[in-house]
Amino acid sequence: MRTDGSRERVRIPREIWILVGAAFVIAIGFGIVSPVLPAYARSFDVGVAAASVIVSAFAFFRLAFAPAGGMLVARLGERPVYLIGLVVVAASSFATAFAQSYQQLLLFRGLGGVGSTMFTISAMALLVRLAPPSARGRVSSAYGSAFLIGGMVGPVAGGLLAGLGMRTPFLVYGVALLIAAGVVGVGLGGAKLRPSSDGPARPTMTLAQAWSSPVYRSVVVSAAANGWTNFGVRMAVLPLLAIAVWDEPWVPGIVLAVGAVGTAGTLQVSGRLADQIGRRPLVIVGLLVMGCSMALLGLAAHGSVPTSLGLVLLLGLTVVSGVGAGLVNPAQQAAVADLIGPDRNGGKVLSTFQMCQDGGAIVGPILIGLVADRLGYEAAFLVTGVVCLLGVLPWLRTPEPMDLPSGGR
Repeated sequence: MRTDGSRERVRIPREIWILVGAAFVIAIGFGIVSPVLPAYARSFDVGVAAASVIVSAFAFFRLAFAPAGGMLVARLGERPVYLIGLVVVAASSFATAFAQSYQQLLLFRGLGGVGSTMFTISAMALLVRLAPPSARGRVSSAYGSAFLIGGMVGPVAGGLLAGLGMRTPFLVYGVALLIAAGVVGVGLGGAKLRPSSDGPARPTMTLAQAWSSPVYRSVVVSAAANGWTNFGVRMAVLPLLAIAVWDEPWVPGIVLAVGAVGTAGTLQVSGRLADQIGRRPLVIVGLLVMGCSMALLGLAAHGSVPTSLGLVLLLGLTVVSGVGAGLVNPAQQAAVADLIGPDRNGGKVLSTFQMCQDGGAIVGPILIGLVADRLGYEAAFLVTGVVCLLGVLPWLRTPEPMDLPSGGR
């Protein structure tokens, strides 16, 4: 465990703040279309299940294209793939706005997932490359905060824009993405990000090299558990639990909001802690906090618990689980950066890490939904907590990532 927190504070480079600003704009745009998309799909005279497929298509295409996204980063470099990805999502958003059928909507929205994978993986690679080693936790925290806060602001703007027609938010999202691409294209046009035509190419870290490290094996397990719990069950099943506890339409939104507030508040300190005391303690503590709070959440819907107490329990445990997520995310992303280092191309390594997290987010809600249907919410959230706690096990025998030699070698 690192304890040298008094060492000189390293300044975060300007290029990273540009990426953070772009992440905020992208997250606002994504939040703008999120509340409108299901109703827009229903406008093509399809049922609830078909409308849900539109939402899932984006995540499915992200997962399916992740290996190719990693290869593109390795071959073309981070900056070009990032910009192309933003343009692809912008084009997808514009096309979605003018879709004439459900089939077109499904295709256009799915293609947006391809572009999303491109800029997500390349952004992670840029953060690995540009972040000073002693500031990787703070960088991951700042980037995650930008996405989280933008994601909280976006749905409010989306609800207002929907009054101008359900196609309007998609047009605004497309414009926002093009603005972000322009800012990043100009701001990251420095010589140190351009491929060198006369110098040696950066070596590539293979997936086999990464897998030989216990750090990477631990990271992909905790990423899957985190995706299952934080990005899957929290977003898809927790709102249903909220309605079961207190049958009012405003309750799910409040529950998700307080969880996001818990994460956002924690991110303000967790990045600094990850740089001062190490990545491993924060991942372990964060998973324990998130797992225990999730395991207890189902009690809020227990028949013996009064409705008002159930709501208080639900809100309190959701905040605690949000705190756990805020501890985990910056630390495990910084651990991946420690492993790859700034002098190697880690596109495939990063894409596999992203696939594990996306895979957990896709599979988790489906399986937990089946458990909830058969055994109830108490069992469903207990299983979720156990899955999250299983993510702790490999970290118990993993060395501190900050203590790795440069570049994880």
